[in-house]
Amino acid sequence: MNENSTQFDVLVIGSGAAGLTAALTLATQRKVLVLAKGKLTSGSTAWAQGGIAAVLDAGDTFEDHIRDTMVAGAGLNDREAVEFVIERAPAAIDRLCELGVPFNRESGDLHLTREGGHSHRRIVHVDDATGWAVQAALLKAAEENPNITLLPDRSCIDLITGRHEAKYSGSGRVWGAYALDTATGKVEAYTARATIMAAGGAGRVYQFSTAPRGATGDGIAMAWRAGARVSNMEMMQFHPTCLYNLEVKNFLITEAVRGEGGRLFHPETGHRFMEDYDAERMELAPRDVVARAIDDQIKRFGLDYVHLDISHEPPEFVKEHFPTIHEKLLGLGIDMTTGPIPVVPAQHYTCGGVMIDLHGRTDLPGLYAAGECTESGLHGANRLASNSLLECFVFGEAAARDILAHWDGFEAPPAIREWDESRVTDSDEEVVIKQNWTEIRRMMWNYVGIVRTTKRLERAKNRIDLLASEIEDYYGNFRVTTDLIELRNLHQCADLIVQSGLRRHESRGLHYTLDYPQTDDEVKDTVLVP
Repeated sequence: MNENSTQFDVLVIGSGAAGLTAALTLATQRKVLVLAKGKLTSGSTAWAQGGIAAVLDAGDTFEDHIRDTMVAGAGLNDREAVEFVIERAPAAIDRLCELGVPFNRESGDLHLTREGGHSHRRIVHVDDATGWAVQAALLKAAEENPNITLLPDRSCIDLITGRHEAKYSGSGRVWGAYALDTATGKVEAYTARATIMAAGGAGRVYQFSTAPRGATGDGIAMAWRAGARVSNMEMMQFHPTCLYNLEVKNFLITEAVRGEGGRLFHPETGHRFMEDYDAERMELAPRDVVARAIDDQIKRFGLDYVHLDISHEPPEFVKEHFPTIHEKLLGLGIDMTTGPIPVVPAQHYTCGGVMIDLHGRTDLPGLYAAGECTESGLHGANRLASNSLLECFVFGEAAARDILAHWDGFEAPPAIREWDESRVTDSDEEVVIKQNWTEIRRMMWNYVGIVRTTKRLERAKNRIDLLASEIEDYYGNFRVTTDLIELRNLHQCADLIVQSGLRRHESRGLHYTLDYPQTDDEVKDTVLVP
């Protein structure tokens, strides 16, 4: 199909669970263009190990799942949003089954596992590689749909609004996005009547993260620059158990390992330390509790890591439930059936983001959003395990259905100015990008990590402000590259996270500060306005 943007009704930015769900729903009636920054499978969806939470067991109820989500979210969740998502979970699983996702089954029924923070077994999964199976099924369906065009290797730079119209209007109406074709180096304007932002989270703002390389907060930064509000950016989730290995970075050890009996130990004394932090829930406490416990052990005793051990379970049980992890670890000389796994916390999920309503609508006319780049009210101050993919399916579909329902109100895009090529000079100082990228990520890890203080946040803000002019000067004078686009977005997201952290004068969920260790029930969402 011709890539000319006028051929498409709706633009979807992101080819993960949220983006492809939206595209498939829209494609029943409209022509859809899906842009992916890298490969079509390079987003976070394919990396998800654990599974998808849904009330499917006879002893489980929607109210139980809602309560678990609200408890994990430390009361910052929006009750209406939580109900909206959880009540639609079983139908989302049915649709995935129809697409051919080969969920594990037991005597014909879906096999359900349990993860931290859940009061019941309600996690449907495909071994320990659920995300990859879901991504493959969605992508296959999208590739076979004649109304969907998939374009990989397109790095989106900015949303197209009224200020980019040939006849400048100053309107906040979104008409699509400018994107770099990494193969040709040319920037194209991709316009559409409606745009859905599904570009993922901002995990790579941190030095240690389980997120894929491309999780640089592009969608959040683009929406913010276009004029959309963002909320709760200080709520960055740190997964308790990332493999500690000097050669292999960012390999996640799924929550389900603890859900199926994995225990955490001090590597030298053998003490099962979770009893000191949450004696009732132990290893099944929510992620923020377990991550802070591990962080405290590492800092207090000068450790490099702690041990996660499931070797007390039968070897066959471990291999059957965690074949991917078992094989990966064996290749590194670690046999999880006979001994412990060295683990450390790492940034894992962006709970805040672009504010949306229950229809996926943002503040900006023509712009919808879904998935990790959003703040829908589902997660609150801490995401409950396996609610992330679920949110993608529910809001991806909700955004698409709202667009279809109000299609007559979406005007055709006006004439849009071409990308300004007047600055197309190559830089011989790309070391600036690498230096600033490294500096931001290390500074965020040290100053804006699992445990924070006002002084650390202020130090981080000072450094972010110092880098701002240098990054903008570089961006304004040289040919754009994916690395430069990502650096600009990383810097913007780091600033939003720190601003939000400084505004929250309490400790709640994922935001824990030594200066305000108590929870203040009067404090609600941290909303930033451009």
